Amino acid sequence: MKKLRRVVIVVVLLGIALGAWLFLRSNGTPPVSREASKVDAASLKDPVLIAKGQYLTTVGDCASCHTAQGGAHFAGGRVVGTPFGDIPAPNLTPDRETGLGDWSFEAFWQALHAGIGRQGELLYPAFSYTSYTKVSRDDALAIFAYLQSLAPVHQTSKPLGLEFPYNVRNSLKAWRALYFKEGEYQADPAKSAAWNRGAYLVQGLGHCNECHIARDSLGGMRSDQALSGGQIPVQNWYAPDLSTQANGGLEGWTGQDIVELLKTGHSAKGTAFGPMAEVVAQSTQHMTDDDLQAIATYLQSLPARPQVALEKSPLDITSMVNQGAKTYADRCAGCHGKDGNGVAGVYPPLNGNSSVNEPTGINAIRVVLLGGFPPATKGNPRPYSMPPFAQQLSDSDVAAVVTYIRQAWGNKAPLVQERDVIKYRQTPVN
Repeated sequence: MKKLRRVVIVVVLLGIALGAWLFLRSNGTPPVSREASKVDAASLKDPVLIAKGQYLTTVGDCASCHTAQGGAHFAGGRVVGTPFGDIPAPNLTPDRETGLGDWSFEAFWQALHAGIGRQGELLYPAFSYTSYTKVSRDDALAIFAYLQSLAPVHQTSKPLGLEFPYNVRNSLKAWRALYFKEGEYQADPAKSAAWNRGAYLVQGLGHCNECHIARDSLGGMRSDQALSGGQIPVQNWYAPDLSTQANGGLEGWTGQDIVELLKTGHSAKGTAFGPMAEVVAQSTQHMTDDDLQAIATYLQSLPARPQVALEKSPLDITSMVNQGAKTYADRCAGCHGKDGNGVAGVYPPLNGNSSVNEPTGINAIRVVLLGGFPPATKGNPRPYSMPPFAQQLSDSDVAAVVTYIRQAWGNKAPLVQERDVIKYRQTPVN
């Protein structure tokens, strides 16, 4: 609560300090009417354009937020949790009262590109316009055409679940001044077509940086460390660093490793669990091989990361590691091997695994407690899952075995403690 109050104070002070300048800079964007559209309505019915839009909405994983469990596709109803409260994802079907049926393309483009709603209201960045701003206008038109081709579903959005001052949209002016830079992706002429395609997909429609980066107390991304890994707010999973270079989260991964993970949910280097499993199931497995290879090309170009020295624990953890080694031999070695290298194509390796070595230990703790469930994909329709051990292992056992795994073989990650296990044992499943 103290931290939350500090955040509130900072937000309010920022709003006051920047208010005058922002007012001079912009008095707000006027609402966009259907008459403002420069797009011929007949062109939105082009089957080629609609098919392109269907593919792009899949690449953007739009269904993950805009489809409630068991609900109609793209009809909203799902709530996006944030540290500042709940934000309902809106209905994207062409229902005139509750969806996009009365929207023009210009209004849609304004929302996607500038984060501004049809009535001129500022949109909350739970909608990833901070990344979608890089999407080209042509691609945005295709997405809009596809959404307009859907059967309309009448479904009203749930009320906004934010408290003061976060429910005051004008306070977003200060946030946007600090964290939002509007602008389409600009190709780098010095790079290959594949690299630019990969950069466009990762930075824009794929919005990878929305999860794979650390955020500050205001929810802003540290843009100087793009794709360097970070804890996903509210969901309590850690999205790893995506660099394949020295000290990167994917150090040693080949382009083929990346393609296989995105296409099947499984590779020789690791398996998709948690939120990434849903991304693979609903989005990346359906991408073309060329686009997957382009993403791999771009990720392999990310720079090496600074080496982080492993702090020496003030505690003697010898007994803890020994306890963890015994638990591992009893419970884990049968699948993952005594050497931690797993079984190719079946059980993922733990030695060098990015989810094992991430800084916090969250992922390994949660998988031990809750089990690991890779996505079922066309390329891996019957994946092997890991059973949960929450009912079989004590907090001490879990802390010990996770610490052992994070420091065995070639792994050099910090220890975890019982208090960490207690915290995530009590965290709701997301």
